[in-house]
Amino acid sequence: MPGIADAAESAGALDILTDQALFEAVGVRIGFAGRAGGVSQGPYASLDCALHVGDDETCVRANRRLLFEALGVGGARAIIPTQVHGTNVLVVRPGDDFDAAQEAALEGADALVVSAPEVGALLNFADCLPLVIVSPSGAFGVAHAGWRGAVAHIAAKTARALSALDGCDPAQFNAYIGAHIRSECFEVGEEVVERFRTEFGEVAIADARHVSLAAAVTADLLEAGLDARRIADAGICTVCHSDRYFSYRASGGTCGRHAVVALRMS
Repeated sequence: MPGIADAAESAGALDILTDQALFEAVGVRIGFAGRAGGVSQGPYASLDCALHVGDDETCVRANRRLLFEALGVGGARAIIPTQVHGTNVLVVRPGDDFDAAQEAALEGADALVVSAPEVGALLNFADCLPLVIVSPSGAFGVAHAGWRGAVAHIAAKTARALSALDGCDPAQFNAYIGAHIRSECFEVGEEVVERFRTEFGEVAIADARHVSLAAAVTADLLEAGLDARRIADAGICTVCHSDRYFSYRASGGTCGRHAVVALRMS
């Protein structure tokens, strides 16, 4: 069964969750970063990896370098999309032009599926659910699932795009759910509750005003053919642990974004 464990030795001062066994087996390095160990200040302290939130660009770029170095992939290139709470899945294959792929990502994508070696994916989060799916072939997908993306089945779409890319059975995939706003803190309106009920049934409904992104995404992955034993959940709430992770709700709307990275070494 896959697991997400602390990677203190490889991360130094950074707070990163990873799966070392996965890296040793298929060469894919994944990293769910927290907010510690960077150079940003104020509400963006300290490992803010997003350019769109008002932080100093020099600090953000330095933070990204620190993250990649901590993961042992310093100097690697990464596709970084403009996240729009949609369901566009951008696929990057070996031989694809990196600059063209990055330009396409900037037009809007909330999931990347990559089979090209030494091309990473970096997405940013501050309460939404981060999802990484890894195939035994070494191809992987990284998805951003807020409530809109979750009810639009971005998790299943990412899994199916990954399977279509490399031909592997989704039952062989490992999936990883990172820190996000958990149901106890995710109060929503009745309309949103009904959207989740329509798409996933009662499994995603915590009570009349709270829904579970993790339960919804897990149900979506199972529907796409993944094995429940291969779905690992960090079990961390960004709101309850806003000292460790950026949280849009806990901060009142002004904060940095922690990053999730995946990359296959050649």
